[in-house]
Amino acid sequence: MSSSQRLATRRSVLAGAALIVGGGLAPEVLAQNFPITPGQRSTAEQVAAAGVPLSDLAPDAPDTYIVKPGDTLWAISGLYLRQPWRWPELWGMNLEQIRNPHRIYPGQTLYLEKLNGLARLRAGQPPQGMPPAVETVRVSPRVRINGLPDTAIPTLPPQVIEPFLNEAILVEDAGLLDRAPRIVSAPDERVLITEGDRAYVRGRTGTPLVETDSRRADLFRVFRNAVPLRDPLTSRVLGYEAAYLGSAELVRSESVQPVRTSAGKVVDTIVPATIDITRAKEEMRVGDRLLPEPPRVFSSYVPRAPALAVDGNIISVYGDAVALIGQNQVVVLNRGAAEGVENGNVMAILKSGRQLQDRSEPRERAEIKLPDERSGLLMVFRTFEHLAYALVLEITDTVMVGDRVTNPR
Repeated sequence: MSSSQRLATRRSVLAGAALIVGGGLAPEVLAQNFPITPGQRSTAEQVAAAGVPLSDLAPDAPDTYIVKPGDTLWAISGLYLRQPWRWPELWGMNLEQIRNPHRIYPGQTLYLEKLNGLARLRAGQPPQGMPPAVETVRVSPRVRINGLPDTAIPTLPPQVIEPFLNEAILVEDAGLLDRAPRIVSAPDERVLITEGDRAYVRGRTGTPLVETDSRRADLFRVFRNAVPLRDPLTSRVLGYEAAYLGSAELVRSESVQPVRTSAGKVVDTIVPATIDITRAKEEMRVGDRLLPEPPRVFSSYVPRAPALAVDGNIISVYGDAVALIGQNQVVVLNRGAAEGVENGNVMAILKSGRQLQDRSEPRERAEIKLPDERSGLLMVFRTFEHLAYALVLEITDTVMVGDRVTNPR
């Protein structure tokens, strides 16, 4: 192998080391290619030209801030602006220096300038008259090739959403659930099945469960009790949500083999497929079903207000049944891509105002309804045709299933 071939091979290996676990592009490529809509860029350019009015700044916006590990774009936007989803304005305050808002790193210092009733945010060297936040250290340069993790701060804490992307099971086609393979038995007539156990599975009659590609493992998610999700106003079924139990890998395909019966007759008999349970959130049992594990998709969760008017409801909360919804919980909305909802859309949660009788005028006693009041914020991170999953980001009052969601103000 020539020296140039060895160098190319080494670079390929190092590039592979930088790939995100589970497949996909390297973090740097993903971050640099996060979508920035024309509307977001236009807003940023307008702010870059004029600055942000001081009235739009958060009351305690710091003059200097050093980006720390664990920071998020959402948190820093909220640190400087009253509405964190207005991130294009934060970006526009420093459009020349922060050309890509997704490339903000721990250790960078942000400086807030206030002049003529307007504010600008700058990075790197401090504005004139402001001392540097950290001492400058000079080092001797040297060249090396290494696979390093990307350290740019994310939009939201990844640990909040990533586990959910591996677990949530929501389908809009009832037929898909009917055709889902089912566990029919476990070794030694075991009743409960857990991680590390083997189990046997059958597909629907006429649709045996077989290996799809011998070059890679067939992975499945095991679920139970798919329940319909209905629109609260029309009662129309929008989809089905199932309880995630764990994950499994197909070991052997379902087949038909000749088997000799006790009477000595040879009969073609179904031999179920074999699976190994690779992860168990709950114990599984006969009757639980499987769906193929979807490909890993890395999306950019860029907080922004919806482009269209949205008026929907929270119709379900993911996980165990709870009466009240808390921060960092995942909920299902009855609005999706068909209604203009996109990943990254931030919406206000509205608590319905009470209905009561107006007793201020004894002769009228009219029935009135108090205005809906905002009780929190959520952000959509996965959309379907008429449904969407969203993460609750802020809670200022009690939030419950049935509460309205609409554009933030």
